[in-house]
Amino acid sequence: MVAEIICVGTELLLGDIVNTNAQHISKRMAQMGIDLYYHTVVGDNPERLKGVLEVALGRSNLVIMTGGLGPTKDDLTKEVVASYFGKKTYFHEKTFENVKKRLESYGINQITESQKKQAMVPEGALVIQNPAGLAPGLILVDGDKAVVMLPGPPKEMKPLLEECCNVFISRLSDHVFVSINIKCKGPDEMPLREIGESPIADLLGDILDNENPTVATYAKEDGVLIRVTASGKDREEALIRMKPIVTKIAEILGNKIAWVKEEI
Repeated sequence: MVAEIICVGTELLLGDIVNTNAQHISKRMAQMGIDLYYHTVVGDNPERLKGVLEVALGRSNLVIMTGGLGPTKDDLTKEVVASYFGKKTYFHEKTFENVKKRLESYGINQITESQKKQAMVPEGALVIQNPAGLAPGLILVDGDKAVVMLPGPPKEMKPLLEECCNVFISRLSDHVFVSINIKCKGPDEMPLREIGESPIADLLGDILDNENPTVATYAKEDGVLIRVTASGKDREEALIRMKPIVTKIAEILGNKIAWVKEEI
């Protein structure tokens, strides 16, 4: 299963906010064994949004979108997705009741036409009600292609992503990824000539060419991080696969290692 992320919002392109959604979704997909190859950020423009959606669905089976589900005219994600699949949108009564109750909890009793827009959903979509906001999560499937639409605010996106994982995404993968991080000591503890990324990579040699598990080095301000990532049908199988590699790295680096721990 190949997935990619499309984050919608001109504010992202302008640098007004940091795109933490993509980071969170990426980590969650890795934990579930979903291969993720591309991230895209696009502004609130229907033509450009349609263009990146076409590209994404041309190379990936699952597209996870955040943003563009609000009540204003520039919130067009579900309309563009519906149009791409040849679907119409319709008024979803249960979502409207959720919107109405939440607005009433804010002391708002007059529902505007713009707010009613959040109850419009694409035909055939699975609707996941939002426990922290107004816009629901939406899952639209067509053949071997699926689009998951989530609201942009992280406090709303995260719980809805979990629910989408539980009811749909978890069924798309037959394996999981597990990573072990090995942190080398920093320059304050050992000479840079011994613990810089290049010296560490030279010591590891052919281990860096391994495929399952994979091994990669990353230069950090406080030293070098080595990430060992294995896939397996479950966590236990992945850990078994990586154990001999982690042991070998420990033998090679010896006292250059500061700590070893599983990535959460």
